[in-house]
Amino acid sequence: MSKADLNRRTWAQAAGRRRSAASNFPSEIPLLLGIRQPPCHPHGTGILQRINAPKGETALYRHLVFLCLIAVALLSETPVARAAESERCQPLSRRFEIAKPQITATEVSLTLFSAVDGNCIDLVTKLLDQGASVDARDRLGARPLSHAARSGHLQMVDLLLARGAPINARNLVGATALYFAAEGSHILIAQRLIERDADVNLTGRSGISPIAAAAYAGNDVIFDALLAHGADERAPDDTGKPPIVYAAAGARFDIVKRLLARNIDVNARYRNDLTLLMWSSGPDELVPEAQAIKVVSCLLDAGAHIDDRDDRGRTALMIAAEGGHAEIASLLLARGADPSLKDKTGKRAADLTVLSSLRERLTAP
Repeated sequence: MSKADLNRRTWAQAAGRRRSAASNFPSEIPLLLGIRQPPCHPHGTGILQRINAPKGETALYRHLVFLCLIAVALLSETPVARAAESERCQPLSRRFEIAKPQITATEVSLTLFSAVDGNCIDLVTKLLDQGASVDARDRLGARPLSHAARSGHLQMVDLLLARGAPINARNLVGATALYFAAEGSHILIAQRLIERDADVNLTGRSGISPIAAAAYAGNDVIFDALLAHGADERAPDDTGKPPIVYAAAGARFDIVKRLLARNIDVNARYRNDLTLLMWSSGPDELVPEAQAIKVVSCLLDAGAHIDDRDDRGRTALMIAAEGGHAEIASLLLARGADPSLKDKTGKRAADLTVLSSLRERLTAP
């Protein structure tokens, strides 16, 4: 299946980049203020003196100094210290105490987000007690609750909810804390947010719903909890793909079966005239082929039309061949797929594959 013609992977790849950025904690700090790196060295000698500089210093310099303090706190930790919450959070707390006499509201919010990401319960409690807002926003519009949900910190989620964090607050692209929990497969956090009446149908970027995110991640527990609380399993995203398409593309066998059992048409057409069989025949790159074969077999058993064509005139067999999915192509051949069919450019499945062994099978009499 041509990657240029399809956009189904974009949201998952973006999610992977966000999770990677979240795990790289020190680099996340300057990004919150739109600054790539603080211009200081972890062992600089002039930082503390500059904090007590005359009031004439610019606000920008003070922000940079504050960022440096936090970066020093995190970069100076040893691997052993990172293993314990108290040791991980103490340096950040000490730098906050040093800067507190002249700290600005922006710097307080910056510290709050850093403490939430690091699961520093005591420091977050102190910051909230001293006036930090649970409604603070980072540069992408996300609140502290979304940071805690994305990072998988259940105790932090409970603390922020107890302090009045808006449970359905959305970032600039619409994502809520529940969306991040579903996307990251954080079961206990998703359950907690659902129990606290989080809106299960508020969508994230590209109109992707929490249940679509759970379907793609293959998390049955979150998926079932969302369904039980009214999530719309048929709602499409901005590109016309409902949750079952994400489940098929991700080869999530159990979730595909659940959704088919809810009377979803196995031969429905989605964007570019693609069917579920076509999506599962060209699974995402990281999906084990054996897992995808189970979904393809399930769809065929449910009555999927094996030689339906998309808007390019391609069948599931052509899509599997082009993607180099030899075992899926073999299954489709065994189930009656026609290798002689041509797409709108006149190409057959054999013309689309780069695998010589598969080409031989597709051209065998």
